[in-house]
Amino acid sequence: MESRVPLPGSERQLPPGARQAGPAAADEQVTVSVVLRRRPGSPPLELTGATLDRAAFAVRHGAHEDDLAAVERFARSHHFTVADSNAARRTVTLTGTVADAGAAFGVDLHRYDHPEHGSFRGRSGPIYLPSELAELVEGVFGLDNRVQARTQFRIADPKAVTSSYTPVDVARAYDFPAGATGAGECVAIIELGGGYAQSDLDAYFSGLGQSSPLVTAVSVDGAKNSPSGDPGSADGEVLLDIEVVGAIATGARIVVYFAPNTDQGFVDAVTTAVHDRTNAPSVVSISWGGPESSWTAQAQNALDQAFADAAALGVTVCVAAGDNGSGDGVDDGRAHVDFPASSPHALACGGTRLEPGGAETVWNDGTSGGATGGGVSDTFSLPVWQTSAGVPPSANPGGRVGRGVPDVSGNADPKTGYRVRVDGEELTIGGTSAVAPLWAALVALLSEQRGTPLGFLNPVLYEHAGALRDVTSGDNDLGDAPGYDARSGWDACTGLGTPDGAALSRVLAG
Repeated sequence: MESRVPLPGSERQLPPGARQAGPAAADEQVTVSVVLRRRPGSPPLELTGATLDRAAFAVRHGAHEDDLAAVERFARSHHFTVADSNAARRTVTLTGTVADAGAAFGVDLHRYDHPEHGSFRGRSGPIYLPSELAELVEGVFGLDNRVQARTQFRIADPKAVTSSYTPVDVARAYDFPAGATGAGECVAIIELGGGYAQSDLDAYFSGLGQSSPLVTAVSVDGAKNSPSGDPGSADGEVLLDIEVVGAIATGARIVVYFAPNTDQGFVDAVTTAVHDRTNAPSVVSISWGGPESSWTAQAQNALDQAFADAAALGVTVCVAAGDNGSGDGVDDGRAHVDFPASSPHALACGGTRLEPGGAETVWNDGTSGGATGGGVSDTFSLPVWQTSAGVPPSANPGGRVGRGVPDVSGNADPKTGYRVRVDGEELTIGGTSAVAPLWAALVALLSEQRGTPLGFLNPVLYEHAGALRDVTSGDNDLGDAPGYDARSGWDACTGLGTPDGAALSRVLAG
């Protein structure tokens, strides 16, 4: 009998309220993504400066052929079919049955019902691997298919709206480069549900006096562009993201990567986008996430490494920082930050309230209306480029010093939100979901102006914080969690501040 060891970071707990409904059917089909280590001896990733093309990256930093082959042999010995083996993504994709999965990975898979997430196939405890594979494998995803992430958008009550803007209005308020269109750039958008109809896009952009952008949908792990017809569903996220990017970066191509809302789907969507040689995006926009405490260590590591890949390839990753204040929706009286915004390789995007005259405060509408996420990571250490930013100790007991969230911000209050069209309805939507595509569009404009992708932007922004508009009023206290106050300089509500497009253009030109 082969010797087995637990895979570090693979431990899962069942969500509170989950009720076991019985074992998963032995013949139920399972697709598993096995993520491998980088090639042994691979040099450290160069995150800034000169970047590699995707083919060279795969050779230098991807998985080694021997490691891929070892996983493939293991899979076939346990009756799995190898559906794909990708060195750049460091991922081997397997298909088999629940019975195969249980035998191969030492897990018991059951069906569970949950009042919020519905029915799912789940597990608890760690995944087990043969000892000879333990040092090769960094993550195994797909055994558990519970819902992983949530959208970060909020539809405004029409009676509560004090001001609303088109994305073009917001770009103008932040002095985005007027002569740039993002021509030659590709913006990738990650979506874990929902969809869009071309008729909505045509009607929306016609109303702005613009042509509809070129939008392509890419299927990941079987998910597709599937609009439900309900604006309150994930359709609201999808249309908001596309319309914000398309209205500002009018010359950019937009590619939407649709994946299942699981940790496997999230990881596979990001690695597919980052290593996509056909569409070659230069910026990725992500408006989905969840509290760090809701993720396994292996999932956080896999996404963080995917963002590091992006940085080495010259791709900027913009991520919404969350809409549930300093507690991030966790009801335990402690402060939490949202992941993947807390990855030190992501540009974390917080939220403000933008008044018609240009004045800004932290977005915080209270318990019923939401507030920007932000705080100090419980997972990631303080990055070197944040050491002089004045990131405070965590508001939690013990005062941990860690990665500060967010890095930047933008208009997010639904009461001063974005006018968009979703499933035939004209709506005003806010949330930090709008800020990630706002920054992604700005990155596309600046990349076009500069003539090269901006890539990993965080160190540059912290070195040139004067190119952002400091927001010094408000807080993100929400519910019982300890919160953070805005102040001069970086803070855990709005980061360095909101964009000054002209100032950023001057800085990045150099």
